Amino acid sequence: MDNKRVTRRQFMRDSAMAAAGVAMGLGTAAGQSAKAAGGEAVDTSKIRSYNPNMEYRRLGKTDLMVSAVGLGGHSGASGSERYKIVSRCLEAGINFIDSTGSGELLRDMKALAGRRDRVHLGISETGREPRNPDYRTAKKLIGVLDQMLKRAKLEYTDLWRITMYEPGGRHSFNTSCEAVEALTKAKKQGKARFVGFASHDRRWFKFMIEYFPEIDVILFPFTTMSKRAQTDSLFPALKKRDVGSFGIKPFAAASLFTGNREENNQRARLAIRYILHSNTVIPIPGMSRVREVDNVVKAVMERRELDLKEKAELENAGKQMWAKLPPHYQWLKDWEYV
Repeated sequence: MDNKRVTRRQFMRDSAMAAAGVAMGLGTAAGQSAKAAGGEAVDTSKIRSYNPNMEYRRLGKTDLMVSAVGLGGHSGASGSERYKIVSRCLEAGINFIDSTGSGELLRDMKALAGRRDRVHLGISETGREPRNPDYRTAKKLIGVLDQMLKRAKLEYTDLWRITMYEPGGRHSFNTSCEAVEALTKAKKQGKARFVGFASHDRRWFKFMIEYFPEIDVILFPFTTMSKRAQTDSLFPALKKRDVGSFGIKPFAAASLFTGNREENNQRARLAIRYILHSNTVIPIPGMSRVREVDNVVKAVMERRELDLKEKAELENAGKQMWAKLPPHYQWLKDWEYV
């Protein structure tokens, strides 16, 4: 099975069958049932890299069961170290990998050699997407996706998410429409199972979700300082449209950490537990070492709700994190309320 090569035609056929199964209600065989985050029974045979010690969450209307924590890009690992990291993720039941840029994608495809079918793969080419004025038409964007897939020797990706300006509202409505058109075409052509956007603009996201039902998934920042806004929150729109969400920068681009490894491990686990307990997004931290994967997996297995001492510890760490943010990451403070 690990060496099975799934073609685009097979993927489209299997996706249609899976959709029919979801509509009818999935049955669970003995020894193959599990509980998702919401408590409902799921068929674990349909969960990629399933591990009974990992929690899985439904990714909105995609109906994918994704591990409670994914593997983000932008890590310093390469070559053999990345292979070890990906292997440990698969062993632990982490089944979503996000690759930002062709360099990261090629690196991850080497690490996934012979086991592509064990993960849900998300990709984006930030340098050749609407942030760059030369790539603001559907034709250009589809061309970029085609090049990425060809270079990586992929028939399709599970998620193509286009990275927009931060804030996305700086784009014209026409550019947003061109991007949606590109996503829609890619999905119809079988080049992407599901599609969406990444941005750092909450209001733009809210508008896009409400206006374009084509959006399946979005990625946005969610740190230890983030919380649901009491008014004008993004989450009611996500729920209404059944859009899946991943949280990027859970450690605020490493600003959460100190020079002490033990303290860093504790802060990372507190952060993951806090985000999971909020039941809002699936965090996808970048991890550069196998021990970092083990630490995140440990956090998933720990109790979610923080006690008073842990809350105080995380609050203090968050204040230090805010004070340490470099100038080019000050925008993270705009995501204190989501």
